[in-house]
Amino acid sequence: MSRRVSLPAADDLFRRTAQGGDNKSHVRAVGPDEDAGSQETQQSDAEPATARKPSGRVRHDEKMTVYVTSDELLDLEHARLSLRRAQGLAVDRGRLVREAVALILADYEANGDDSVLVRRLTEE
Repeated sequence: MSRRVSLPAADDLFRRTAQGGDNKSHVRAVGPDEDAGSQETQQSDAEPATARKPSGRVRHDEKMTVYVTSDELLDLEHARLSLRRAQGLAVDRGRLVREAVALILADYEANGDDSVLVRRLTEE
């Protein structure tokens, strides 16, 4: 008799429980540093672009490498630590960057040529 305990795999723990054609929204996975009550549903394709939300704590299939200066990395880390200290939000750098990207893209879609993104890119 084996003394090893058989544990469920990650696919079993995080499998979809709802079946059917409910494609409008689905609940994202909750990490250990988040409350179950703070779960949000992701944006459906029918919602306006200004309601853009970052993906949050889900498995990401795509990867992008971004090079930053040491000062930019220190600023990002300082912001992450400030969020943890002041608001009690334990977020990683990737999530912080995804939030910033979602904000700037929503502003661009809403304001077009008057957006912060266009103003900053044309200043150079």
